[in-house]
Amino acid sequence: MRAALATLAAGADHENEDFAAAAPGVAVLLDGAGVAGAETGCSHGVAWFSATLGGLLLSSVTSRPTRPLTDCLADAIDRVRRLHEDTCDMVHRASPTSTVVVVRVGAEAVEYLVLGDSSLLLAGKDGAVTAVSDRRLDEVGRQLRGPLDSLPTGTPEHARALAEYRDALTGRRNRPDGFWIAGPDPSAAEHALAGTLPRSALASVTLLSDGATRLVDRFELASWREALDVINSPGPEELIRSVRAAEADDPDGRRWPRGKAHDDATVLHWVLA
Repeated sequence: MRAALATLAAGADHENEDFAAAAPGVAVLLDGAGVAGAETGCSHGVAWFSATLGGLLLSSVTSRPTRPLTDCLADAIDRVRRLHEDTCDMVHRASPTSTVVVVRVGAEAVEYLVLGDSSLLLAGKDGAVTAVSDRRLDEVGRQLRGPLDSLPTGTPEHARALAEYRDALTGRRNRPDGFWIAGPDPSAAEHALAGTLPRSALASVTLLSDGATRLVDRFELASWREALDVINSPGPEELIRSVRAAEADDPDGRRWPRGKAHDDATVLHWVLA
């Protein structure tokens, strides 16, 4: 197993809420989500939630190699819930949540699961690159963004519109007419995108948080193939540096409207062949 990992918080004064880790045969990436400045009902925080869930998920997938990934995720969510249900409000609308990407590589097959708006790149030995991205959150977001995208990022007006947008988005979380994400309810795992591919067909797998995919899916400055070329050489750090350079060229979100000028960005690249 040869893996390369790069991660960068949104800012020097911001706690990185992404989590990524690898063990023999398994890789996981989570992007924690919360409502900035809002009461969450949880005393532990978003970074605690994503790191705790990620660690338990990595353990479950590694120690139970024949258990389906959806069941492993449901188990991990349930274990995190039990860790803090006596001290925190599990039904609070703004309780911490997280996206999830997990890959398990066996002798013959590669299994994967994607939940929320993080992404997985599957690079074939034939040169083809397939992105597995859960777009349900994006689809709901487009319905709710309203005036948000017309306001300069960082202004009081944008902050108010963002708070309203996030509140509306929270109301569509883990609902059939909304989107699915890992939170206090283990049943969310049933709605993940999951699949299996022959190991012999793949050259690499790459797990990315949405802060790292901006160069492709929001800024449209590169294709998935071009992004993967950068990740292969010079490396994951260079992809994140390119994202930060693009963000710096548009600090007010005029060219690329977005909720946050910068976001935590993480890339975990695993070469199989």
